[in-house]
Amino acid sequence: MIVIDGTDVIFGRMASLVAKKAMTGEEVHLINAERIILNGRPADLIERYLERRRAKNKADPEHSPKWPKVPYMLVKRMIRGMLPWKTARGKEAYKRIIVYTGNPKELKAGEFKAKKHDGISPHITVETLCKRLGHKR
Repeated sequence: MIVIDGTDVIFGRMASLVAKKAMTGEEVHLINAERIILNGRPADLIERYLERRRAKNKADPEHSPKWPKVPYMLVKRMIRGMLPWKTARGKEAYKRIIVYTGNPKELKAGEFKAKKHDGISPHITVETLCKRLGHKR
């Protein structure tokens, strides 16, 4: 079991590591998902995710993509994009990824090799993004 703390970690680098570890058969626990950093201009990122939430399949709305507003669910959904989701192996890997808001089980994060955010480039946290998408908490 691998425990990764998402505090001030760049999302893409962390998510590729999580996807790789899950594909190799390891169970991955990601804590503090609301504190993960998304690089880019905040206005552009918010608009991109609002557009994803608004996209509907007019012919069959029930089969439209679903994008959550809750931080831990959004992070897990974004990591799913890095997995071969349509294969049995990808679905099994997805089940091995467990994402938490905060640290409910008081898990200890191990060594993590992904790059921390420098604080200079424009960015937004997952928590701020979810609040702008309509998450109440």
